[in-house]
Amino acid sequence: MRYRTDAGPAGKHSAPVSAQAQAQAQAIAFVAPTARAERSHARWFDPDAVPGLRPAHQIRLDALTCRTRNLARGEALYRSGDPLEWLFEVHSGMFKTHIASAEGRVQVAGFQLSGEWLGLDGIGTGRHAVEAVALEYAQVYAIHYAGLCLLLKEVAALQRQFHRILGREIVRNHTMMMMLGGMCAGPRVATFLLDMMQRLQARGYSSSSLILRMTRDEIGSYLGLTLETVSRIFSRLACDGVLEVKCRQVDLLDVPALRRLARGADGV
Repeated sequence: MRYRTDAGPAGKHSAPVSAQAQAQAQAIAFVAPTARAERSHARWFDPDAVPGLRPAHQIRLDALTCRTRNLARGEALYRSGDPLEWLFEVHSGMFKTHIASAEGRVQVAGFQLSGEWLGLDGIGTGRHAVEAVALEYAQVYAIHYAGLCLLLKEVAALQRQFHRILGREIVRNHTMMMMLGGMCAGPRVATFLLDMMQRLQARGYSSSSLILRMTRDEIGSYLGLTLETVSRIFSRLACDGVLEVKCRQVDLLDVPALRRLARGADGV
């Protein structure tokens, strides 16, 4: 798989590039070096996020990192069974990951927002376990996985930061599974809305108005509910004045009531 870069020629750096770094860059020559200004997306690669990262290491990260193609709504970033070549960070837009059974049944595994990572599912086996699809016009950034592994072996601080990323994803997924596992339909929907609200709010979006790029059928697949059940709960919450639905926009009118429902204090 080949990805283009929109960055111009790399700027001058004070530290020389080692022969090993040059060989590594040549081995993945289709990834053009990316200027430092173009790396604002790679939050965990930033020197402030990785104390002790030397300029020479940063240059090698520049050689591994590129800007990928833009994706249209419904376009797949990678498919289940594809070999793991890249890890991706969502720069803009929203994605869903899903698994298709042999019978053709699709199960949504999660929704990824800007700043979150895609491709981690392939680390265990070397092949992607899920398919990642853009829910709207989106852009991702990629880093060459094999080259990153070589660098992680040499830079302990970078390795620790990468492990934190993996740990954060595991904890978030485990927390959601634990919360949803023993819940009835109403609390599941409420928990989903609160989770989306908190994640979007952390990215600077409104804390009371959500634009849900996924369909209610996809929400139901993620929560283990039918489309009819999700629609019924949305209608009930709207009737109770908890939220207001305008096409894909959901205005949260009574967040405390939604929190009570998530805790199972109110029945829907």
